[in-house]
Amino acid sequence: MKLNFTLLTILSVVGLTTFAQSDFSFDNEIQAFKHQDSLHFPKPNGILFIGSSSFRKWTDLEQRFKDKPIIRRGVGGCQLSQLVKYYTPYILFPYHPRKIFIYAGENDIAEGRPADSVYANFKTLWVMIRKKLPNAKIYYLSAKYAPVRAKFRPEVDKANAMVKKYIAGKPNSLYINMNPSIYKPQTTMPDSSLFENDYLHLNSKGYDRWQKVLAPYVN
Repeated sequence: MKLNFTLLTILSVVGLTTFAQSDFSFDNEIQAFKHQDSLHFPKPNGILFIGSSSFRKWTDLEQRFKDKPIIRRGVGGCQLSQLVKYYTPYILFPYHPRKIFIYAGENDIAEGRPADSVYANFKTLWVMIRKKLPNAKIYYLSAKYAPVRAKFRPEVDKANAMVKKYIAGKPNSLYINMNPSIYKPQTTMPDSSLFENDYLHLNSKGYDRWQKVLAPYVN
């Protein structure tokens, strides 16, 4: 028993070290989540929001759905590929959520990865979730049209379309198109007044729009 315990300890340390070395830029955020969990671990069957800074910066998400067991685990700059490679053992699977809202893929494209890469990583993530959490409902939020990233819109459209097609017909899975909620009236262009000064992240008015779209699925 002593040998087994020692081996498990060594493997745990090696795993955390590998994570930090592989993606040290977000290690502080992951460690902060783990510290938070050590103080008050979320109950199983919660509603998990996981992905990039569009969730990390939605700081009043829990208050907007105050009667729901929201678990917000957005990581600034997170890419879909990083969810697959690094983050799921730390900020997804331990919570055993009943619903998983995913916002990731936009940063992958902004870093030069093609739509095919986003699609492939989402398929991998979907299979991972299904194996570990077969009854969880999976919601994929479309990559948004941020004004500052207008040049990436064709690739964003391709990625969104591919994920939408993949999800169609799969049980307990849904693609949610978030972009119409932030269009200027009578256009298909994003309304810059719904973004912060960086024209990348939504402001409170932008999150008001997102809340209206997501409320039926959260509730």
